[in-house]
Amino acid sequence: MLDHGLGPDNFTFPFVLKACSSLSALQEGKDIHEHVIRTGWESDVFVGASLIDVYAKCGCVGDARQVFDKILVRDVVLWNSMLAAYSQNGHPDEALSLCREMAWTTGFRPTVATLVTVISASADIAALPQGREVHGFCWRHGFETQDKVKTALVDMYAKSGFLKVARRLFERLKDKRVVSWNAMIAGYAMHGHASEALALFEEMKKEALPDHITFVGVLSACRHGRLMDEGWKFFESMVRDHLIEPTVQHYTCMIDLLGHAGRLDEAYDLIVRMSVRPDSGVWGSLLNSCKLHKNVELGEQALERLIELEPDDAGNYVILSNIYAQAGKWEGVAKLRKFMQERGLKKSIACSWIGVKNKDHAFLAGDVFHPQSDEIYAELKRLGGLMTEAGYVPDTGQVFHDVDKDEKMSMVHGHSERLAIAFGLISTPSGTRLRVTKNLRVCDDCHVVIKFISKITEREIIVRDVNRYHHFKDGTCSCGDYW
Repeated sequence: MLDHGLGPDNFTFPFVLKACSSLSALQEGKDIHEHVIRTGWESDVFVGASLIDVYAKCGCVGDARQVFDKILVRDVVLWNSMLAAYSQNGHPDEALSLCREMAWTTGFRPTVATLVTVISASADIAALPQGREVHGFCWRHGFETQDKVKTALVDMYAKSGFLKVARRLFERLKDKRVVSWNAMIAGYAMHGHASEALALFEEMKKEALPDHITFVGVLSACRHGRLMDEGWKFFESMVRDHLIEPTVQHYTCMIDLLGHAGRLDEAYDLIVRMSVRPDSGVWGSLLNSCKLHKNVELGEQALERLIELEPDDAGNYVILSNIYAQAGKWEGVAKLRKFMQERGLKKSIACSWIGVKNKDHAFLAGDVFHPQSDEIYAELKRLGGLMTEAGYVPDTGQVFHDVDKDEKMSMVHGHSERLAIAFGLISTPSGTRLRVTKNLRVCDDCHVVIKFISKITEREIIVRDVNRYHHFKDGTCSCGDYW
C-alpha cells in the first residue's frame, strides 16, 4: 500500500495493529507506532486503542499507558482498552484505580466490558472490598441482570473464598454458559472441594459441552483432592470421549498429581511422552514434587530443563538448594548460592497480607516495621506458650540454612503469615474470621501452627497461598495436610 503512494488512515492502522497483536509482534508494532506519530494519527481514539492492545499483548503496560495519556479526548472503548491492559498483565490495583478515575472524573458510564474487566481484576488479587464495591455499582445500575457480569462475579467471589455467595449467583444465571460452569468448578477446585467440583461437572454434562478449560478445573480438583484414579479417568475421557487434545495445563495437573503421590518416575515418563512441549510450569511442578519427596537426582534434571526455559528465575535455584539442604549436601547449597550471586539473582521475599477495616496490611518475614510490631510479637509469644502446652513441637526442617537449632526456630517464628495472623487477632473482635494472602507456599511448620491457633482462639482462618486456599477451623485444615 505504501509502495503505491497511499497514506494509511485511522481505518488502516487499527487493522495492521490488530495483526501485530495477534502475533505479539512488538517490534513491528513499535515501527507502526512511529509511522502513526509521523502521520499525525496518535490522538485518534481508534488508533490509540489498537496501540494499547499491541503493547498490552506484548506485556509493555508502561508503553500502553503512555499512549493512553497522550490522547486527551477519550471514549469508553479507549478506557476499556487501558483497563484490559492492566488486568491482563497482572496489575489489578491499577485497573481498579483507573476504573474509579473513569467513573468519577469523566462521567463515562461503564459498559458490560468495563465491569467484567474490573471484576476480573478484583478476582485476581482476591480484593473482596473492591469487588463488593463494583458488585454494588452493578446492582444499583441494573448490570447485575447481565449474565456476563454475573459470571465474572461468580469467579470473583469464588476466588475470594465466598463459595456460597458464588454458588447462589451461579444458580441465578438465566443462561449458564460453559464459562459460567468453568468458573464455579474452578472455584471449588482451588478451595480443595473436589467432590463438589466433580458433582457440578456431572451436572454440567447434562446441559453443556465441556471444553479444555473445564477439564483444567476438573483435573485441578482431582489434584487438590489427591484423587489419582479419578484424575486418570477424566484425563483419558477428555481425549477419548470429548476429543480434546491435552494442553500443557492438563499435563501440569497430572504431573503434580503423580508427583505429590510420590510417583516421580511416572511423572517424569509422562513428561517425556507429552504431545506438546513441556513448559516451565511442568518442570516446576516436578521440581516441587522432588522437594516434597527429597529426590535429589530428578530434581537436578528438572532444574536443568528450567534453566533452559527461564534462566533468571531465582525460585527454581532456591528449590534445588532446599533439596540439597534436606539431604545434608551443603556443598551443593553453597555452589548454587554462589551461582545465583554471580548472576545477580535473588530469591523472592515471603510476604503476607491481611485486610482489617478495609485496609490491607503487609508483612515480610521477620518484619519489625509495623507500628504495632511489639504487640504482634507479644501475641505470637503468648500463642507459642499455649501451643506448647497443647503439644506443639516446632519443625525446623523447613529452614534450609546450616545454622544451629535456636536460630532456625527464630527464623520459623517470624514467618510472614504468622505476623499477619497475629495482627489480625489483636485488631479484630473475638470470633472474627481472618483472611490472609501469601505470595509463596505455606511451609509445613506454619501450617501446623495455624491449625493450633485456629483451635486455641476459636477462629476460622483462611489462607490463600500460591498453590490453593487453606480453611483452618477447630484445629484442622480443608486441604487435609495435602498441598
